[in-house]
Amino acid sequence: MADKTAHKAKTRARILDEAAMAMRARGSDGIGVSELMKRAGLTHGGFYAHFASRDDLVAHAVDRMFQDSAAMVARFLGDAPDGPGLAALIDFYLSEPVMRAADRGCPLPALSGEAARMPAAARARFEAGVAGFQNAIARALMAMGRADAETLAASVLAELVGTMALARSFADPAAGAAMLAAARKALKERLGLAPPFQGAEDLPA
Repeated sequence: MADKTAHKAKTRARILDEAAMAMRARGSDGIGVSELMKRAGLTHGGFYAHFASRDDLVAHAVDRMFQDSAAMVARFLGDAPDGPGLAALIDFYLSEPVMRAADRGCPLPALSGEAARMPAAARARFEAGVAGFQNAIARALMAMGRADAETLAASVLAELVGTMALARSFADPAAGAAMLAAARKALKERLGLAPPFQGAEDLPA
């Protein structure tokens, strides 16, 4: 029984990993159950052993994406968020490697435009993910002594997400990279943080 339960959990996780990648790349409309199950190496009929409906899958896929996002934020801001951690987060988030990895990482640039049209459960999970990211930024700003930390955190998050979404929209990757570089510099200067990084080799592993 324990082996069967573990196998089911592993299979469910594989489906969610595939769904999360598909949603980041093509939005929630990009998830077709048949195609998704095929990519996961499973039969279409097995879907309902794991999810009640397609809407249920979308909601849990949003959760799965924000698990990755929370891990990314924790890597830089963790238990003791501060200015250097926030600077490193900005450098990482607005980097060319992240721009090229649209099917991984933070779901906000990919899904913000369609969140309002998601099923209610998925939208609630999306909003919780936004709040978690924003609160982590606010804690770092509070540690820097900013009295306007909560309001400023909303602005910082919007700039991070909006810049990445626009950078990915360019047909020419060089144009997207230039936008990222300009935003990194301007945002860090606005927050009184360290100068922008010198190159991709300076990004955390």
